[in-house]
Parts: sequence; C-alpha cells; structure tokens
Amino acid sequence: MSSRAQHGGVSTAHETDGSPAVPRTASEAADADDRQLRFTAVAKRYHDFQAVREFDLEVRGGEFLTLLGPSGSGKTTVLSMVAGFQTPTAGTIHLGGQRLDRLPPERRDIGMVFQSYALFPHMTVERNVAFPLRMRGIRGAELKRRVSHAVDLVQLGAHAHKYPSQLSGGQQQRAALARAIVFEPPVLLMDEPLGALDRRLREAVQFELVNLHRQIASTIIYVTHDQDEALTMSDRIVIMNEGRIEQVGTPREIYASPANAFVATFMGESVEFRGRVERITDGTCALRTADGALAYGRTSPGLATGDEAVVVVRPERIALSAGSGPAADGPGAGMSGRITEVLYMGQRSRYTVLVGGDTVLHLIRENTVGMAGYTAGDELLLRWAADEAVVLR
Repeated sequence: MSSRAQHGGVSTAHETDGSPAVPRTASEAADADDRQLRFTAVAKRYHDFQAVREFDLEVRGGEFLTLLGPSGSGKTTVLSMVAGFQTPTAGTIHLGGQRLDRLPPERRDIGMVFQSYALFPHMTVERNVAFPLRMRGIRGAELKRRVSHAVDLVQLGAHAHKYPSQLSGGQQQRAALARAIVFEPPVLLMDEPLGALDRRLREAVQFELVNLHRQIASTIIYVTHDQDEALTMSDRIVIMNEGRIEQVGTPREIYASPANAFVATFMGESVEFRGRVERITDGTCALRTADGALAYGRTSPGLATGDEAVVVVRPERIALSAGSGPAADGPGAGMSGRITEVLYMGQRSRYTVLVGGDTVLHLIRENTVGMAGYTAGDELLLRWAADEAVVLR
C-alpha cells in the first residue's frame, strides 16, 4: 500500500508522494472501482438540526480515509449513512456502480468496528469471528480457512479459544477487527475504535492497523477526533466542522497547507498572529499586528491589502534565541518576546511567551541534548522563514 514518511514530526502511512497507491493492472483497477465510494450532495437533517451539509466526496478504492473533526461535526453521521443506520435527507451514496443508500443495511456487505467492540460474550474469539460467515451461509473447510486467516492477521491465533472476558482491551479490539474483515468487505467502517485503549496501547494498535491495511483490499473510512491518530494512519484526511467539509488532503497537505484558519488551529499546535494585511510581495504577505509588529507568511488565495487576517506558523518552525529588542524589518527578521511561564513535561517543555503588549504564545520544545533551556523572565527573539507560515482569513 504505502511506505512510511515523516512530516511535522509525525510518522505517516502514505505513498512517498502523498498519494494512495494506484492500481497497476486492469484487474486491480476493476477491484478498486468496486470499492470506490462516492458521496454526491449528501445532507442529513434532524428536525431543525442540520447534521451534514452538501457533503461531496470521492473515496478511492483501497484508500485509508479519515473523517476528523470536533464533536458534533457530522463525521459519525456520515459513517452511519454509509452503514445504513441513517438515511440521507438529500443526495446519493454510491459504492462502485451501485446506489448504496437505497439498500437495507444487511445487503450492503460492509464491515464495522465500534469503540465498544460489541463482541458476543458467550462466544469464543473463533466463534465471534465465524459469526458473519455463518450468517452468509459459509460452512465447513472454507469457514475454517477464513477464520484462521483473519485471526492470524490480527495476531490472535494463540487466543482463538478464549472468551472476550479473558482478553485484554487490545486483544478484544483485534477480535472485533478480525470479525469485521473475515468476510472480505469492500468497505470497512471504523468509529473511534481505539478510544477505549490507553495511550501506549493505542499507539501500538495504530501501527498494527496500518500494517493490516497493507494486507487487505478493503477501503477504510475511519472516524476519530484524535489528530495524531489521523496524521499517523491516513492516506487522506477529511476535516469536518458543523456538518461541512473544510478541507480534504493528505496529512502533509492538511498540516503544512491548511485551507483556512479553522483547519490551521484545529489540526495540531499552531501559533497565531492576528492583524491587518499591510502588503503582499511575490507571494509573501506582511501582516501588521495590533501591537505594531510585522509578521510574515506566504499569502493565500483571495487576500488583499487591508484585509483582516491571521498568520499561522507551527511551533516547531519557530527558532528561538536569547536576546531582546526590535528585530529588523523583512521576512525572517522575527520579533521579540518574554517568557512568562515554563511548564516542564519530561520529554518536552512548554513556554508561554508574551509578544508585544498582549499577544500570548505557547511554544513546545523538546528537551534534547544540546537544546537551549529557558526560564521565566528570559527575553527571546522568535524567527521563522516566511514560507513556513501561511496567512489566512
């Protein structure tokens, strides 16, 4: 499927060029088409509440796509409409060439993994995994072969005869996953499946899911509100807010080139300088803050001199050095600030920095060998390259 790349300090699971794998043969292309989901002007209303608005999206066959957004953004509603638990108020959903939203849930042949796992407590792992096959009339040697294969894929072969109560949380999650993939569904839906796991186990299972996706053919639609989870696992991410799509892109695109201020502030840590656009030169925008300082970044479409805007820069792109006084004007010149608080976090430290009269920034730095440490009261110069920041409305 994909090789691992690094961006923004986060390990990601997409092609080295940021795109999902392209089918190489006619057979692979046909299989991918059968697993392609298409949403056209999909909307969902509950009385006076609009949960999803004008949702247009194509999900490529075999893609790992994550729906990411705050609570109430509509991501689980989208998943429920694909599964058949909810019916769109407007629009259509197609899987391959078939109109999916007209089919009852039991005829959609879609796998699902929930946060609660929903395992049958009176059945062993083996019998839980076999259940979808038995419901489809599969018996005998074929059933045993598929169950054995699915259990081995999730590394539960030694626990196949145990009951859910005898398993750890991570093992229960794997059993639920094996049950969802055993009948080889074209689409696998995952709704916050790692939410019940502790942090260390959750991170381990993330990489197991990425590796599993390399071995199965299913298109995966994954719902989470965890940004690191989305960055680590996805081919593409859909950022949702108030039922709308704010941006669709690879993790690198979403993180490094946010489409608007909501995406920039929601996805990862960011430092913001608000003010008015003073000038735009060769794609670089100078923004005058309320404190009178100039902050620089690359301009975004539609910006003009005089517009109110915000410069957004990732904290790891800001270079800190001891010093004080105004910096020279120009991109990369930076600005001065004073540390008001230091929070030691073990591997990292969080600095609260006052810039100008009332602009408060929060910067996180790794406590690595050779990295300068600062204390409350220290004066700093903050510098970043203009192309490392973006100016947004």
